[in-house]
Amino acid sequence: MPAPARPWFLYLIECRNGAWYAGISPDVEARYQAHLAGKGARYTRANPPLRLLGSRPFPDRASASRAEWQIKRLPRERKLAFLLQTGPADLPA
Repeated sequence: MPAPARPWFLYLIECRNGAWYAGISPDVEARYQAHLAGKGARYTRANPPLRLLGSRPFPDRASASRAEWQIKRLPRERKLAFLLQTGPADLPA
């Protein structure tokens, strides 16, 4: 019997330059620590993290990746609202 699918998370980080960085990971805390250590994404190596704003679970990597693609196109004020909402993980068009 296969192991149950491990959820993936969409997370949002505030960087020292004031920008917000969105990413995905199955382990948000480990990924955030990698960003802090300068071993994360190129963007956060150049713009170090200030704090983790929050995260949202998704059933699999594909759905988390789709949400990441979409959230990066939202205006800043809608990004945090989407991340913190509960219920279906569908973004409005």
